[in-house]
Amino acid sequence: MENPINITTLNDFIFCPASIYFHMLYDGVEKNIFQSSDQLNGTKAHEATDRKNYTGSGKVLQSLEVYCDKYNLFGKIDMYDVKSKTLIERKKKIKHIYDGYIFQLYGQYFAMTEMGYEVKNLIIRSLDDNKNYSIALPCDDKEMLVKFEKVIYEINTFDMASFVQTNAEKCRHCIYAPYCDREV
Repeated sequence: MENPINITTLNDFIFCPASIYFHMLYDGVEKNIFQSSDQLNGTKAHEATDRKNYTGSGKVLQSLEVYCDKYNLFGKIDMYDVKSKTLIERKKKIKHIYDGYIFQLYGQYFAMTEMGYEVKNLIIRSLDDNKNYSIALPCDDKEMLVKFEKVIYEINTFDMASFVQTNAEKCRHCIYAPYCDREV
C-alpha cells in the first residue's frame, strides 16, 4: 500500500513535485530563512484557525484533523460551518483558482464525508479581499474529479529520478529554486 498523502501535497505536487522534497527537507527550519513574504503571510493568515480561535462559535469546526481511506489522504480542514454544512479552504489572496486549491478542498471533502459529516457546499475564501469562490462538489464536476484522481495516481507512481521541470515560470516563483538541480 502507498504511503498516506498529506492533503496539502496535492497542491504542492501540481506546482512542482521537487518542491515537496525541499518542503520536507526544510520542515522545522525557521520559515523566514527561506520562505517568500507571500508564503509567510499565508502561514500567518492560517494561525487563527490552526489555534482554533478564528471564531468562538461552536457552529464552526476549525483545524479538524481528517483522514480519507478511499484516497489514503490525511490533513486538516480550515473550517467547516456545521449549520450550512459548508467546507471552507482559506487562502491569503486569490488571484486565480488553481486546480491544486480545488484538489485540497476535494481531499478535505472526501475525508469529512467518510468521517460522517454532511458537506453540501465547498468554498475557497480569499482573506485579503474577503471574497468567496463556490466550488462544485466532486459529484457535480466529473472532469475535475478525474483530474483529482489522476494527480493522486501520479503522486503514488512518481519517480523523482526521471522528473524534469519544463515550466520556467514555476521555477521563477519557487522559493527552493536556488537549491534545486531541476531548475529550468
